[in-house]
Amino acid sequence: MSWLSVSFEVAYSEVEAISDALFEAGALAVDVEDAAAGTAAEEAQFDEGSGPGDRAWRRNCIRALFAAESDVPALLAGVCRSAGMDLPDYRVQAVADQDWVRATQAQFPPVQISRRLWIVPTWHTAPDPSALNIVLDPGLAFGTGTHPTTRMCLSWLERVVIRGASVIDYGCGSGILAIAAMKLGAASAVGIDIDEQALLAARGNAIQNRVEVDFRAAAAPTGRAADIVVANILSRPLVVLAPLLATLTATGGRIALAGILASQAAEVGAAYGQWFDIGTECEAENWVLLAGTRK
Repeated sequence: MSWLSVSFEVAYSEVEAISDALFEAGALAVDVEDAAAGTAAEEAQFDEGSGPGDRAWRRNCIRALFAAESDVPALLAGVCRSAGMDLPDYRVQAVADQDWVRATQAQFPPVQISRRLWIVPTWHTAPDPSALNIVLDPGLAFGTGTHPTTRMCLSWLERVVIRGASVIDYGCGSGILAIAAMKLGAASAVGIDIDEQALLAARGNAIQNRVEVDFRAAAAPTGRAADIVVANILSRPLVVLAPLLATLTATGGRIALAGILASQAAEVGAAYGQWFDIGTECEAENWVLLAGTRK
C-alpha cells in the first residue's frame, strides 16, 4: 500500500479549521509544524503558555496523508471551501509502504555521551561493551539521549555523582537520568513523574539495565532530601517547583535544572537564588543547564 502526502502553508488562525476539514475529507493523518523548521528562522515553541496564541508560528506547514487513489485537487478545493480560505500552493509526494518498525528504529542509533557513557537502544549491539551502556527503549516517555538537554544532564551527572550518593530525578520521563546515576555509582535513586505511562516505561528500562530505582508518582512522599537533584522539564514548571526542589536537596547538595532556553535562564536562576548558589553550567543548541549548590 502507498499514500499521498499533501503539504502547504497556512496562517496560524487557519490551522484549526483546515485541520478539521482535512480529517472530514478523509485524511488519514494531519501534522502541523514550523514551516521554517531546520533553518535559522526556526522558532522554538512549547505548550506551556496561557493560550493558543502562545504556540503560533509565523509560518505553519500542514501535512496531510491521503490514500493513493485520492483526487487531491478536488479534495483540497472542498477542504478550503469548508475552512473558508483560498486554495494555497501545495505539494504532493508519494509515500511508499515500508517496514515502519525498522524505519522508526533507524532514528535511534546508539548515542555516545562521553568516552565511557553510551545510550544504546535495545535493538542495537553496544559499540563499546566495556563502557557504561544504558540500554533504553525509546517510547512514550521523554528521554532517549538525543536531545541536548538530556545529554547535558547526563554529562553533569557523570561529573558530580560519587559512590554512595543519593539522587532524585524530578520529571524522570524514561528514567534515563536516574538509571545513569545508579550506573555511575549512586547508592540510591528516586525518579518522580506525573505521567503514569512514563513511570511504567521507566520501571521497564530500570529492569533492562539491572538497576534498582524507586520510580513514583509526584504526589507520593519522597522521603529525605537527596545529595543530588536533577530536573529536566521546562522553564515555567521549574519556576513553580523551586520551593519543592529546594526541600528535596540536602544542605550542600547539588542541583541541575534543564529544559531551559537561553532567554529563560535568568528567570529560572532568580527563582532558585534564595536557596542555591546557582548559575549557567553549560549551553548547547540554545538550551541551558543551570547548576548549583544548596545553601
